[in-house]
Amino acid sequence: MCSIFQITCDGAFFNRCLDCFLGKAAYIRNLQDNLDALETELGNLIARKNDVMRRVVDAERQQMRRLDGVQVWVSRVDSVKTEADELITDGSREIEKLCVGGYCSKNCMSSYKFGKKVAKKLRDVRTLISEGVFEVVADRAPESVADERPTERTVVGLQSQLEQVWRCLVEESAGIIGLYGMGGVGKTTLLTHINNKFLESPTNFDCVIWVVVSKDLRLEKIQEDIGKKIGLVGDSWKSKSVEEKAVDIFRSLREKRFVLLLDDIWERVDLTKVGIPLPGPKNTTSKVVFTTRFIDVCGSMEVDRKFQVACLSEKDAWELFREKVGEETLQSHHDIVELAQIVVKECGGLPLALITIGRAMAYRKKAEQWRRAIEELRRSVSEFAGLGKEVYPLLKFSYDSLQNDTVRSCFLYCCLYPEDYGILKWDLIDCWFGEGFFGESDRSGVENQGNDILDTLVRACLLEEVEDDEVKMHDVIRDMAIWITCEIEKEKRNFLVRAGAGLKEAPGVKGWENVRRLSLMQNQIETLSEVPTCPHLLTLFLDFNQELEIIADGFFQLMPSLKVLKMSNCSNLKLPVGMSELGSSLELLDISRTQIQELPEELKLLVNLKCLNLRLTSQLRKIPRQLISNSSRLRVLRMFATGYDRFHEASEDSVLFGGGEVLIQELLGLKYLEVLELTLGSYHALQIVLSSNKLKSCIRSLYLQLTGDTASIIDATAFADLNHLNQLWIDRAKELEELKIDYTEIVRKRREPFVFRSLHRVSMYRCHKLKDSTFLVCAPNLKSLDLSYCSSMEEVISVGKFAETPEMMGHISPFENLQMLDLEDLPHLKSIFWKPLPFTHLKEISVGYCRNLRKLPLNSNSAKERKFVIRGKEDWWNRLQWEDEATQIAFRSCFQSLFD
Repeated sequence: MCSIFQITCDGAFFNRCLDCFLGKAAYIRNLQDNLDALETELGNLIARKNDVMRRVVDAERQQMRRLDGVQVWVSRVDSVKTEADELITDGSREIEKLCVGGYCSKNCMSSYKFGKKVAKKLRDVRTLISEGVFEVVADRAPESVADERPTERTVVGLQSQLEQVWRCLVEESAGIIGLYGMGGVGKTTLLTHINNKFLESPTNFDCVIWVVVSKDLRLEKIQEDIGKKIGLVGDSWKSKSVEEKAVDIFRSLREKRFVLLLDDIWERVDLTKVGIPLPGPKNTTSKVVFTTRFIDVCGSMEVDRKFQVACLSEKDAWELFREKVGEETLQSHHDIVELAQIVVKECGGLPLALITIGRAMAYRKKAEQWRRAIEELRRSVSEFAGLGKEVYPLLKFSYDSLQNDTVRSCFLYCCLYPEDYGILKWDLIDCWFGEGFFGESDRSGVENQGNDILDTLVRACLLEEVEDDEVKMHDVIRDMAIWITCEIEKEKRNFLVRAGAGLKEAPGVKGWENVRRLSLMQNQIETLSEVPTCPHLLTLFLDFNQELEIIADGFFQLMPSLKVLKMSNCSNLKLPVGMSELGSSLELLDISRTQIQELPEELKLLVNLKCLNLRLTSQLRKIPRQLISNSSRLRVLRMFATGYDRFHEASEDSVLFGGGEVLIQELLGLKYLEVLELTLGSYHALQIVLSSNKLKSCIRSLYLQLTGDTASIIDATAFADLNHLNQLWIDRAKELEELKIDYTEIVRKRREPFVFRSLHRVSMYRCHKLKDSTFLVCAPNLKSLDLSYCSSMEEVISVGKFAETPEMMGHISPFENLQMLDLEDLPHLKSIFWKPLPFTHLKEISVGYCRNLRKLPLNSNSAKERKFVIRGKEDWWNRLQWEDEATQIAFRSCFQSLFD
């Protein structure tokens, strides 16, 4: 029942109240009509939306983009529909509250509020209907900056490099950027992530263009790929010449900020001929990034920055491998994780190998399956897990691209060495020379050609440079090389490689018959008792079989083609009877670092020898006379530290007799000799060598054991004529007091003070009267210095030697290239150098029993890098004096204690 109020008030107030009441009452009175209208109009709005969306969908199928206004309208319609549906649903309950024929309500306030919401929503719906008239619903979408490319989900091990290159792209002024590395290392993956990062990170670039170049370089293809991205399409454009297309591309790109990504280039791409506006001083807003296997390409492309994409670290390699294998498999047996880590090591950090093998092992959940896989990897790696189908063919592109068969042969030869083996460059070049890869070139030509080939292989990422004088082959590259020699080019190459295989017995000789190159290096073989028939064998490596004692007599008699025979580091080796059978073929014989005491007379018949290596044969006391001179074709003779423990026990029928004077006479008759490493046992023999221009031009290494007639002072300037002297070792020169250089004369004549530019290694042992080694200031490229058991030595470099030539002081900064400094048992040594040195290349200082050495030539500037190690005894370290406490603290982290 409605209540009736009687109010007494003035007319104006009454009229306002009446208007307000009637207005609010209208929301109640019109509620039913408004709900009906809302439902009807909402249907009209949905119909209008459906019409619009059909037009939008049709447009989007044509690669168009809906207008922002349309999108906002559609979103508002969806929101209003949700709210209107709720009101329509709740409307029946509100209608039931009405009374007095719908003019009043049992709950006036509730009905009023609801009625007001309905009226407002009705207005909103009608407004949206009127706004939903669109002449155009979509327009042509602007192309994305880059086209997304498929790639692996994660970038294991590449994230830091990705960030480096990205900073270079968006922050630095570098215009052309090169990413280089061996095949399968992840260059394309890195470039793909760079491409996709442009979709995630806003930049100022207008477009990113991706082009795959590959080995078959065609400018037309590069232009077509660029044209597609920048809208140059159609038959008329395709029919244009390269020059005409270049003009069109240039006009289109010169006003744009672009990034050009070139994947897999094998040679210089002439960007100008393609039509690319070159990044540079006049165009700092555009970038070119490319990937290549060859560091040379970075040079020919004139890069501003280059980044090497290297193999993964141990940690990252394991992370990638376990991701591919999966935790379920790794945890399925308690031995699998350890076995999996062995497999990872076999992959050498190469992502392509890790991914391929990881996927192949993903479902092998028994430990025995993993053990078999490891055996298979080590025995016949090309048959394992698709390596011969997926990994090696990709890597072989680099091999195929080498410029000629000589370079390819030199590359394949490197797989004869064991895994992770540091191959001495000169040793490798000797072998190549012995095999005849260089024809009849003279040795200087051979060295130059050999070093050029090594540089080529390093730049092609097929070899890695370990030190200045060493290279190594990546494990997977080595496996690929073995695959080529044993399978792909077996008829032509036919290698048998068992280096580092842990063999205690040699493989059966029946399998040697058709082999051309055989390596049994670095095993535990004790005997070679069978006589093999090897008519085609050219190279035989037996090095590093420390237990090898017995080689059957006549072992070499059926090897008529053998050119290279290496038996170094076989401590117990005894040469078999019958080596003279190799006389017509053998060109290189290496028995270095063995305990052989005598060379047999029959070696005189090896008349075709070009290289003979007797280095560090400490027990050798007899080399028969005429053995050296009979090898009239010798070009390389390595006798560094030959017989140094028995030098003065040499009999008269040995060329070592007389401290080397007999040997020198035979050397003077070798007209082709070009490389000589020499051991001398007398000062007189040294004087003979220094008087021979022929021998001086040949000497690379010199070992002087001057126990007898040593002069107290030797004019070190005489060594300056040894232009190729690389290593000098002076041992037991008991009377030697000084290696003298006349610094006054150097200054007076303004001569080049660095007279020993080629000298890299110096060792001085048991020179008990020698007080310093100041002559070394004239050896700017010295890398290793070993001073031991020189009981009178007080200074390494003496400041007093320059008292009369103070002008020299400003030019002296020794040890700029020094890497190793070893000071052992120098009881009176007080100083290395009188002031601190930067030591920019130093790796290690080792000090033992130098009780008076209280200060090292180091200061805070030397400490900036602190990449080297200081070894010594703890009590010596604690007595050292430093310029300040900060320097001492800085170097404490470099110190490694040597135990008493």
